[in-house]
This record gives sequence, C-alpha cells and structure tokens, in this order.
Amino acid sequence: MTQRERCVGGIVFDDQGRLLLIQRGHDPGKGLWSLPGGRVEKGETDTEAVVRELHEETGLDVRPHTLTGTVSRGRYDIFDYTCTWTSGTLTAGDDASDARWVGSAELVALDQAGHLTDQLFVTLRDWNALPSR
Repeated sequence: MTQRERCVGGIVFDDQGRLLLIQRGHDPGKGLWSLPGGRVEKGETDTEAVVRELHEETGLDVRPHTLTGTVSRGRYDIFDYTCTWTSGTLTAGDDASDARWVGSAELVALDQAGHLTDQLFVTLRDWNALPSR
C-alpha cells in the first residue's frame, strides 16, 4: 500500500479579488497552474506548513484561517486553507517556476486551455473560492 503524504495549500486573494496561483516547477503537474503549497514536514502543524510553503513559493507572508476543503490527488492528501496576505512581494521561488494573481476571466481561460492542475477549477467553484473579479 502506498504511503499517504499530508500536504497543505493556501487560497489567497489580493485586494482586487484575484486568486494567487503558482506554476508548478516540478512533477507532479510540472508546468500546470495550482494553488501554492506543499508537504507538511515532520513536527509541523498545518498552519506552520502553509506559512512556510507560501513564503517559499511566492515570497508572500500569509495568515491561515479556516480549512476550506480537502482533496486527494494520487498519494497526496491536500488540506487547503483560506489565508490573508499580510506582507511580502510576489516572487516565484522554490518549487514554483512562476507566480501570479489571476482574475476570473484568466482562471477560466487557463482551465479551458488545460493549464490548471486536475480538477482545480471545479474544486474552487464547489468551495465558493473563485476570484471575485
């Protein structure tokens, strides 16, 4: 049986209602756009992992709030948290080859072109977590 890996992600909006996405720099999903996040390290809480992963991948400091939802992708169990951006300048780093704020039209275009990770758009829609503009 495959060992499950606990991961976290952050759902972050800017003051214009745009959603923070990263372009994955490594597999799984290399080149696809996704929520920033990654593995929870041994001894870390989900909150600590969200703060660390988002800073590493985007250069932003965030404050995690509520658990928005969970998904399983392959051997990964991903716990996505709504976060508030508190400081920092958006810069892709670590496992992210790019990072950007996307509005609703751009998110739809990325989805239609097949450039989002599997089921991301549907999941965000179901969680009522799509960009507001």
